[in-house]
Amino acid sequence: MAVIGIIGGSGLDNPDILQNASDRTHKNRWGQPSSPVKSGTIAGQEVHIIGRHGREHIIPPTYVNNRANIQAFKDLGCDCILATTAVGSLRQEIDRGHLVIMDQFIDFTRHRAITFHESFDPHAPAHTPMAEPFDSRLRNALIEACGEKTVTAHAQGTVITIEGPRFSTRAESNMFRMWGADIINMSTAPEVILANEADIPYAAVAMSTDYDCWKTDEAPVTWDDILNIFNNNAENVTSVLISAIEKIGESDII
Repeated sequence: MAVIGIIGGSGLDNPDILQNASDRTHKNRWGQPSSPVKSGTIAGQEVHIIGRHGREHIIPPTYVNNRANIQAFKDLGCDCILATTAVGSLRQEIDRGHLVIMDQFIDFTRHRAITFHESFDPHAPAHTPMAEPFDSRLRNALIEACGEKTVTAHAQGTVITIEGPRFSTRAESNMFRMWGADIINMSTAPEVILANEADIPYAAVAMSTDYDCWKTDEAPVTWDDILNIFNNNAENVTSVLISAIEKIGESDII
């Protein structure tokens, strides 16, 4: 049996997908995770869910306690982490409602704790490789799940994470496109960085909800626009997660 952690993003953290669910409070050296840990099973696998922004969505992106969240999964013995996130699209071909299985990130945040290593062992300074930050086995499970569920998905994509909570200016949005970013959010960094430091395989499925503000032929993104796409497409993300968890259990890839 695999032990799987799920980090649920905005509108994508439905705890009802668990069987035999129960809550547990968890505190570690980094403080309290964003929400109580909801524990249960999916397809016979042990699963623990944390809502990234809290269950009532009250924690702004900069103030998410990413270290406490990842440490909680480490303490619970999670073999891997699957995350969900809402993103803006920086590419015409990534339309609203499309899913993206990210393979690279650019960290454009400035005010977050980005490492567990607040001091070094003088004999072994910790510099974590980050060339391939998203686990290829988990990504393949998500990609296959998207194919089986006939969900429109992109098998790779570079996400740029901004500080938030404001959206980008048009100048920034165009700059990110020139940098090679495909999608934009406020959450993947430093979450994926910390998972790699903790040596927990990590992958994420992103739902495109808008075109940020680089397109001049339509109005810039608003929160109401994002919620509307959530309501129409959240079930796709849930079905992909469940299918991927089934594959993880069947193939023993972790």
